[in-house]
Amino acid sequence: MGKTLNCISPIDGSVYASRETLDLDAARAEVAAVRTAQKAWAARPLQERIDLVMAGVAAIGEMNDDIVPELAHMMGRPVRFGGEFGGFNERASHMAKIAAESLADIEVGEDATFKRYIKRIPHGVVFVVAPWNYPYMTAINTVAPALIAGNTVVLKHATQTLLVGERMAQAFHAAGVPQDVFKNVFLDHDITSALIAEKAFDFVNFTGSVGGGQAMERAAAGTFTGVGTELGGKDPGYVMEDADVDAAVDTLIDGAMFNSGQCCCGIERIYVHESLYDSFLEKALAVVNGYKLGNPLEAETTIGPMANVRFAKEVRDQISEAVEQGAVAHIATMEADDGGAYLTPQILTNVTHEMRVMRDESFGPVVGIMKVSSDQEAIKLMNDSEFGLTASIWTKDLERAQAVGDQIETGTVFMNRADYLDPALCWTGCKNTGRGGGLSVIGYHNLTRPKSYHLKKVTG
Repeated sequence: MGKTLNCISPIDGSVYASRETLDLDAARAEVAAVRTAQKAWAARPLQERIDLVMAGVAAIGEMNDDIVPELAHMMGRPVRFGGEFGGFNERASHMAKIAAESLADIEVGEDATFKRYIKRIPHGVVFVVAPWNYPYMTAINTVAPALIAGNTVVLKHATQTLLVGERMAQAFHAAGVPQDVFKNVFLDHDITSALIAEKAFDFVNFTGSVGGGQAMERAAAGTFTGVGTELGGKDPGYVMEDADVDAAVDTLIDGAMFNSGQCCCGIERIYVHESLYDSFLEKALAVVNGYKLGNPLEAETTIGPMANVRFAKEVRDQISEAVEQGAVAHIATMEADDGGAYLTPQILTNVTHEMRVMRDESFGPVVGIMKVSSDQEAIKLMNDSEFGLTASIWTKDLERAQAVGDQIETGTVFMNRADYLDPALCWTGCKNTGRGGGLSVIGYHNLTRPKSYHLKKVTG
């Protein structure tokens, strides 16, 4: 018998959905069916695979009216923001658009004696372990290109967003993707680790916590199974003295607070040049004080509960520890703050890097703001982190932004924007954020393996 997975709604603490996990034998059987289906799927013409995947994407769009309130119930995002289909469709569409070029043979040379080229071969079975914070967009990052490249896919979604994998499988199957080509499964941690250790998968893509990524790598140790990881983040923003302050405040504070701060590349610390610090802080406080914390099913709510009480507790602990160490909390407790999942968004000043709120991932609606006097001071502080996903630089000087960006230990450098995933660029990180790369042509390279052909012709 398997275990019961319960999605606890952050709206009211009730059990919103439950599913039973597969035991090991049942899980092995499901994965075996997916493996059997892979060669026939890879043999289909590329355009046919693209068309089927995009039909599945469109089918998700047709479900959006049901998906939006479902997400509010499962992880607390306000319905006013309309769900994730825009980004979901953008990412899949871009990967479909570049597929032929990205997967084309690399021609090395041909003459009267030799023909040489490199093919991109699908790994086989790709295992996608997706997180709850942007459950559709993070899943499609790998699901779409993996299927288009000729892999079959097993999707395991987070318990907090228990129904997302089911919806995706339902949509893709209805669009014509065979059931054994794309399969959603419910697994506990032990069964997941056992399958990876048994080499059930040919590539594993995991998005989640540092501890979860370490568990994936431990399970895969010695199997030579590729593991791609996107783990924690502590993404900084840096506002230079020539920045557009209004634009910087609007984008960086939204990047820190949107989705209750539960964004992979959310802004968690901000460094502002001393000449703009007072103005930036005043405007930032006005933005956050204008938020409406409340039930995500209500149209007037602009910030909902965190996805789980335990996530909110970690953020509260970081804030209270920082205040005890001398930080100043500027936002008064909001009426809807219940001490549980509903958490007042917070701006902290007088913070230092000795405080956990400036070091550990918060993954919640809190941001610390520090004053700096130079690029070198800002660079040192931005790099003073175990994580490296994105950094956001605010300036009118493109060359200066590039020069600073070259010195920051991060996967993506933004200038005058933040908290956005461009599918034409590789989504990647460094340090404890993990390794690998999704989307772009590099995403296809990571979901396939190179196979070289060195063919000598018979000439006489």
